[in-house]
Amino acid sequence: MADKSITCKDCSLVFVFTEAEQAMYKEKGFDNEPHRCPDCRATKKLSRGNNRGNERADREMFPVICAECGKETTVPFKPNIEKPVYCKDCYQSRSR
Repeated sequence: MADKSITCKDCSLVFVFTEAEQAMYKEKGFDNEPHRCPDCRATKKLSRGNNRGNERADREMFPVICAECGKETTVPFKPNIEKPVYCKDCYQSRSR
């Protein structure tokens, strides 16, 4: 396996995808090569992290009663009367 030169899809600069990085990607089971240079990956990761925190804080929550245990809880979507809604614990136990 040799080093590969890849063009970043964001900034168009060429960066090297080293043999060591390729081995690490293979070891972790990543199927794709990176499409962004390390700087653009870091910038994207930071912006994603900042947006997630703000979205969660601004998200409207709706009060519901769990269809399984009867506990009061909230969900981040407007519930449909025709479909059951579960609290986090009951939902997780049903998903296993």
